Amino acid sequence: MTGLERNADVVTMASYAPLFAHAEGWQWTPDLIWFDNLNSYGTPNYYVQKLFSINKGTHVIPVLLNNMPITGQDSCYASATLDKSSNEIILKIVNSSDKMQQRDIVIEGTGDLNIHANQTLLKGEKLDDINSFTEPAKIKPFDGQLTLTGKQLSLTLPPYSLQVIRIKII
Repeated sequence: MTGLERNADVVTMASYAPLFAHAEGWQWTPDLIWFDNLNSYGTPNYYVQKLFSINKGTHVIPVLLNNMPITGQDSCYASATLDKSSNEIILKIVNSSDKMQQRDIVIEGTGDLNIHANQTLLKGEKLDDINSFTEPAKIKPFDGQLTLTGKQLSLTLPPYSLQVIRIKII
């Protein structure tokens, strides 16, 4: 998804299929939303899709490591946008490895930044963790706040995680 966002100038639409699966009548398991006659739950993929859809900006901005886009180096992927309507930078960063990682993000080319950033974290303890009817919220997003030091943000990237960080430009 970070690659889709980084290449938004050529990717005009993206879709996830299949969307729904009934507990007693399904053909495969990558569905986003599972349901039976009384219950439903979203999969971790559902939450990833949701986080990208509600945290989109108006202009793509680069996220670089050694002057190259972050596209899998050390199992990290990243994209960023500027939302002109809310005057926020929206950073999305993924750690697809089984190891905790530390990253220092320096934000350049903007005015002053709010010292506090809003963070949404989606993570699993193990790669094969899933939501289910018995544990419908085993993997779900959690909201928090981060503190910037000037224009620098120090991030801890848990294993198997996606973080969405919104930083207000003041």
